[in-house]
Amino acid sequence: MKKPTAILLLNCPDRQGIITDVTKFITDNRGNIVYLDQYVDTENGVLFMRIEWELEGFLIPREKIKEYIQTMFSQRYDMQFNIFFNDTKPRMAIFVSKMSHCLYDLLARYKSGEWDVEIPCIISNHEDLRYVADQFGIPYYVWSIKADHSNKAEVERAEMDLLRRERVSFIVLARYMQIISEEMIAAYPHHIINIHHSFLPAFVGARPYHQAYERGVKIIGATSHYVTTELDAGPIIEQDVVRISHKDTPESLMLKGKDLEKIVLSRAVSKHIARKILTYKNRTIIFG
Repeated sequence: MKKPTAILLLNCPDRQGIITDVTKFITDNRGNIVYLDQYVDTENGVLFMRIEWELEGFLIPREKIKEYIQTMFSQRYDMQFNIFFNDTKPRMAIFVSKMSHCLYDLLARYKSGEWDVEIPCIISNHEDLRYVADQFGIPYYVWSIKADHSNKAEVERAEMDLLRRERVSFIVLARYMQIISEEMIAAYPHHIINIHHSFLPAFVGARPYHQAYERGVKIIGATSHYVTTELDAGPIIEQDVVRISHKDTPESLMLKGKDLEKIVLSRAVSKHIARKILTYKNRTIIFG
């Protein structure tokens, strides 16, 4: 059994003494620090830090830690922060349409115990992947969206009701082929993860691998990012590429691309579950 820990993610204008004050607060209250990483953006003068400490023997009750940090540091240092606990499992909802490769990879990692996460529901606009959810014993919900999108607002309200009932803490779009509304994005800021079939913004729109084939590209990529109101322009979490050649066909590009998509998406989800990501403006700071 792992020991319960608290995880503090913070950013603030950089100045002397911040790291000393925060670590002293923890150690003075008998917290044993097990992880500390920090980065200073010298261009903008901003400090980013992730610090984790054991709660066993810590003098401040866990429900009071946020209040203490708010009182002692937030106003003093103009600090933005979040506090998490490693024994509180994130609850992840997966949105899918018709493609199964990313969904299978996510569920296999979940089922094997690789991720300390709960998946209370899978949501789709098609019935096609219900059999996958059934294989893993996860409830599958379908709301069909009309071609003219006349019922889309109604569908999203129903989806949001389900997400609230299931206490979902973040969403993964596993090749979900619908645009998320501003209302849902506002309800889950920097907590909706998408996968895109290229190094953004290249080859947007339909048939991306056919576009790549026609251009004779030598690498194809995948990008996972947080969803914002600007389409496919949110903070990037993870990217990777695979080399291709003139021998590749659109079909082989699709196979290589699917492998890359599921790997890149799972890497991004892993970092989010581990509370290793800080977002600032439209960038991510990812701690090792």
